[in-house]
Amino acid sequence: RLCELLDNAGRGWRKLAELAGAEKRFKCSAEELEMCSLKVLEPRGSPTQCLLQLLAERDCTLRYLLGCLERMGHEQACRVLSSAVQDVIRITVQPESQVAAEGTQVSLTCCATGPPGLAYQWFCGRQEVPGATSPELVIDTASLVGQPEWYICRVNCGATFTFSRWAHVQVEKSSSPSSASGYCPTMAGLQILRQPRPCCLAEGDTLVLECRAIGNPPPQYQWFRNRRHVEGAQAPQLQVKLVTTAERGSYSCRVFNLFHEVWSQEVDVEIGEGPRQTSVTPHLLCSQAGVSHSVTAPPSLVLAATDKVALLIGNMHYLHHKQLQAPIVDVHALSALLRQLDFKVVSLLDLRKAEMQMAVDEFLLLLDKGVYAGLLYYAGHGYENFGNSFMVPIDAPSAYTSEHCLCVQRVLREMQQRRTGLNIFLLDMCRKRNLNDDIIPQVGALEVTANIVFGYATCADAEAYELSQGELSNGIFVTFLKRWLLEDEKITVLLDKVAEDMGTLEITRGRQALELRSNLSERRALTDPIRPPGQDESSARNLQWAKAHVLPESRHLRFDCGVTVQLGFAAEFSNIMIIYTRVVAAPKDITKCEARLTDIPEELDVDLKCTNKESPEELGSPLAPVWSLGCPSCCLYSRICGLQKLRQELAFTVYLQYRYQGMDDFVEERQRVNVGRPLIAKLNLQ
Repeated sequence: RLCELLDNAGRGWRKLAELAGAEKRFKCSAEELEMCSLKVLEPRGSPTQCLLQLLAERDCTLRYLLGCLERMGHEQACRVLSSAVQDVIRITVQPESQVAAEGTQVSLTCCATGPPGLAYQWFCGRQEVPGATSPELVIDTASLVGQPEWYICRVNCGATFTFSRWAHVQVEKSSSPSSASGYCPTMAGLQILRQPRPCCLAEGDTLVLECRAIGNPPPQYQWFRNRRHVEGAQAPQLQVKLVTTAERGSYSCRVFNLFHEVWSQEVDVEIGEGPRQTSVTPHLLCSQAGVSHSVTAPPSLVLAATDKVALLIGNMHYLHHKQLQAPIVDVHALSALLRQLDFKVVSLLDLRKAEMQMAVDEFLLLLDKGVYAGLLYYAGHGYENFGNSFMVPIDAPSAYTSEHCLCVQRVLREMQQRRTGLNIFLLDMCRKRNLNDDIIPQVGALEVTANIVFGYATCADAEAYELSQGELSNGIFVTFLKRWLLEDEKITVLLDKVAEDMGTLEITRGRQALELRSNLSERRALTDPIRPPGQDESSARNLQWAKAHVLPESRHLRFDCGVTVQLGFAAEFSNIMIIYTRVVAAPKDITKCEARLTDIPEELDVDLKCTNKESPEELGSPLAPVWSLGCPSCCLYSRICGLQKLRQELAFTVYLQYRYQGMDDFVEERQRVNVGRPLIAKLNLQ
């Protein structure tokens, strides 16, 4: 039906291809579009059918396709596809894994919505369960012998089908004599088969408590510590890694379903102090009523981080908005300063929304308890609505909303869940209200952690400006921030000094002023020392960070003609790499020789004007004087951007062109080179 509607020259398949191509992975090449158009020459050929096949092969969803048709304004096609989206079978109630007492009955339920006439079929492992063709499956545990059984339900309507999740049914013997009765558990209520046990741990250990119950409907769980519910602890097993004395207390578990509620026994968890560095503690000798006793004086508190990591994002080359100049210089300047403070820095330029989200997710993997997490610095377009700040990716449409952007407060909430020691957000962006966006995102409640610092480059409902200084452009914020960043000051005091300095700039007075928001209760500074935790946690973080900063090793390529070419690499940012080629040896009868890069993967942002240049300055990067210091002379330079988009290992061709003495014609040789996944590409942000 879609083919009938779209196989025309007006608002047809070509317009659909254009709109779908806004997402780069769905963009069709000129050859593919020509292949679609030639389908009209076939007896039953359809350009639309061919286009839909191409989109299907690239995992285009029905909902994305529907969005494209809505933007086309093709109401008939929208109605056709809307009904198809509604006809998709969706499972609304999944079967739940259960632990059952021997001799009881267990009920598994699977419910689905979709077109009329849905049919159900249950499977045990790979075998159909005879007669099990209803949403509910009742299992007699007396027939389950040996290993636990796995069950799954298929829901279909004609040839369309989907499967539920696997449900695991485990039979256990209970110490209670009544548990062997043949009644359904709902008749006797919930029954706890395994109680949590008290334990005594050292700091840094992993706490594991377990409560197992049976019931029908299946039981749900909620853990409590000191009679207060534990956030997110809704599984039979409670696990807390790297415990501290804050986790000591009395624990219990509430087990419930639609009809009943029972509580586990309350158990005590003791947390002793883990190993510490030895130190001499002064004692005071007191005398009271003729009795002498010693009192330990409190040690002076030296704040330290278990690690310090930072994510720096600069967005410049927007697809539908004004281009910016400052982020490349600002991100590079902050990277250099933070590394002096022993921060692990990931610096990225020009990210689309999916890439920004994946970069944040990888950043969160670097965070752990006590880590000074935040440095999360962002330079680019942004806005603020209803107290929430939004970072705008480079692929945001002209009328963007929160759906197209990243919410800073949501990132903060995820950082809090990692139990970081200090969360700093430096937001170098505008904070004007977005009139296209009237949605209030449901971020969820933030924890009261007294370790959050927000440094905004400008006030609410105001703009942030770039400062033009010849070829280099700095943001006003970073121009003053870099003066103070290395100072040994509490971070809020440091930002106050930056605000004072910014206030002296005449051209922005009354237009841009730094705003500081903080609930930081301790004197925490960026200069605080690092005291790493156990080796396992520290090495895991170091490995994750190191992955994003590994350059390919320099290598020498030997060609059949006897020429040797050096292939070298330098990093400008975590997602921008410089490749240079240099002829280091050639036979005497070869008078002119040059090695160039070709066949670079299309998904990377490679400007042909910025490849195979004789000097670093010709690449157009304002940072060339910095990274070129470590490069040899007499090279050809190429700048490779957008490494986060790399889907496979980076492979390209080194094209050697040379001429023998006394000959006018050039001779060519080629070598294919694979350098693996360099820098941020190792993290597989795709």
